[in-house]
Amino acid sequence: MDEHEYSPPLYELEFPAPAVSGPQGDGPVLVHALEGFADAGHAVTLAATHLREALDGQLVATFNTDELIDYRSRRPMMSFSGEQFEEVTMPKLTMHALVDNDGSPFLLLDGAEPDLRWEQFVTAIAALAQQFGVSQVVGLNSIPMAVPHTRPSAVIAHGNDAAALGDLPRWGNEMKLPSSASMLLELRLGEAGYRTAGLAAQVPHYLSQSNYPAASAAMLEALSKVSGLNLPVAALENAATKVHQQIDAEVGDNAEIGTVVQALEQQYDAYMKAKAERELLVGENDLPSGDELGAEFEKFLAEHAAEFGGLGDQPEDPEHPDEQDTP
Repeated sequence: MDEHEYSPPLYELEFPAPAVSGPQGDGPVLVHALEGFADAGHAVTLAATHLREALDGQLVATFNTDELIDYRSRRPMMSFSGEQFEEVTMPKLTMHALVDNDGSPFLLLDGAEPDLRWEQFVTAIAALAQQFGVSQVVGLNSIPMAVPHTRPSAVIAHGNDAAALGDLPRWGNEMKLPSSASMLLELRLGEAGYRTAGLAAQVPHYLSQSNYPAASAAMLEALSKVSGLNLPVAALENAATKVHQQIDAEVGDNAEIGTVVQALEQQYDAYMKAKAERELLVGENDLPSGDELGAEFEKFLAEHAAEFGGLGDQPEDPEHPDEQDTP
């Protein structure tokens, strides 16, 4: 490569950069919430947008999407008046310094997941993390699951920061799966010595293409638990109530969907009952670990697949079959 060849920067840093510190006066938490790959119910997008709109903050960095996004795979929307093109909406990827309800600053990286230059992107984030003295890195994801909207949204956790994850359920199973920029970010920053955590909110598979704020609220509650940040969730909970009312009305008007939801409810309740009965039979010192609990639901679905008509199977997106199974 010619040493004089120009290489566009991946991001532009605001000047002067804001000073940030964590809840205990240490380095800030870095939250990454990337759209596109694991954003069922648009829960990640809703959560990130809510944080930026509900909390005070400053722009820290703007990423060069020309260098990171393949516009042919995600074509930007263009407005046409009938006679001429008037406006184009280009994807954005930014980092903001926000302040939680207790006045503790943290960093939020959100926007379009990069298609290109993942390693360079992660290196850039690592440089920003070092510059701002980041103490913990937490990623947000949402995944479609065979669960009903009438039951609480669950969040599954992963990462190297076991103490912070506490009693949140884990996946528990070894697997090979298509990666994402968010996963690579967690891996590389973990290798660099940062405390990392990932939170995957479950979204009913029949609502994976609709806005599902209940998963966003559950995600932020788990984020508060893992990071120590005091984050607002009331607006998302109110939105979730309205969405559930709309869904219930639609389900009531469609017998086929109603049958599916009822079967999912029976499946979910049977699993929870079986789990509770098992816990009553073991001693206090023999309680299953978070990893064991994380695998129980999948095992239960496999054992009862015939009873529940195969509803435990994951739906497959015909255009993106690999995007339905990621933490």
